[in-house]
Amino acid sequence: MGTKSRRAGAAAVLDSAEIPVVGGREPCPCGSGRRYKACHGRAAREESARLVSRPFEGLVGECDWVALREIVPAATARVRLTADHGGEAAEVVTVLPMAWPAMRRPDGAVFFAVQTTTGSVDPSRDLAGALLAAVGAEPGTPVEAVPDAGAGDPRLQDVLDQSEGFAVTVHDGFDFWLEGVTEIPQDVSGSLERANSAVVPTARLASVEAAYWCRIGAREHLRWVMPQPEEELFDGLARLHAAGASAITPGARYVGAFRAHGLLVPVWDLPTGTDPGDLDKAAAAFGARLAEAVTDAAPLTAEQRRARAGITSRQLTLR
Repeated sequence: MGTKSRRAGAAAVLDSAEIPVVGGREPCPCGSGRRYKACHGRAAREESARLVSRPFEGLVGECDWVALREIVPAATARVRLTADHGGEAAEVVTVLPMAWPAMRRPDGAVFFAVQTTTGSVDPSRDLAGALLAAVGAEPGTPVEAVPDAGAGDPRLQDVLDQSEGFAVTVHDGFDFWLEGVTEIPQDVSGSLERANSAVVPTARLASVEAAYWCRIGAREHLRWVMPQPEEELFDGLARLHAAGASAITPGARYVGAFRAHGLLVPVWDLPTGTDPGDLDKAAAAFGARLAEAVTDAAPLTAEQRRARAGITSRQLTLR
């Protein structure tokens, strides 16, 4: 009995974030003596169940919000707050110097970053908190941490004027952070230099929504955030794959899809040397074929079911 009490006491002083994930039937690493699934595994499942699966749903440009959050290194988009929140314009950016969640630049411009570590179950609420903190900050002041967000705090859907649209501009670096700023602190300058050195060449296709070409090393890829429900999208991709029509362009290869914030992001390897401008017409044609395949209500054939099984086996969940 004394041993069990000591184990329980040891478990109590450990934070859940410090407990590694193990098999559900294995002893919990916290030392409680219980199986992981009945101890900290239960807390992990409950936390996962509370996560907002599509935090950007309802925002104009949801697919591009997901892309900026997950796959685009350097980009901006202009948004405006609602009149109830001051009506001020703000710049959505992928990342900021020193990994700040937001800042009010010396010239008064408000920037807030989407690739920020957020602590609650709802990134939309966390990002809205950082944005509002920057709006209330003095010029030249960074928001150095995401404010703690509660269930009643506003989300991006509550504070942004949706009539403004969401037009993304992709940059080849982060010099826009400091455009027009004359006095640059050394730590910020160093952060800018490191960020610029890590940028992967990226371009957004003009003919379709939320499709991004990138070059990693000597290879080119296309990553396309799609809004269709997952099961319908997989069915549509399977129909095209079975028909030999799943390549974006001749020589391209569909390699799989990952999930991000409730949406699927199919990925293609492209022929070496493919330029983003070469993809626009092909992507528009593929998008039309996929839309038709997704709305096809006929049951999948045996060949299409085999194609679907292969497609769904090549997945990675990011969020």
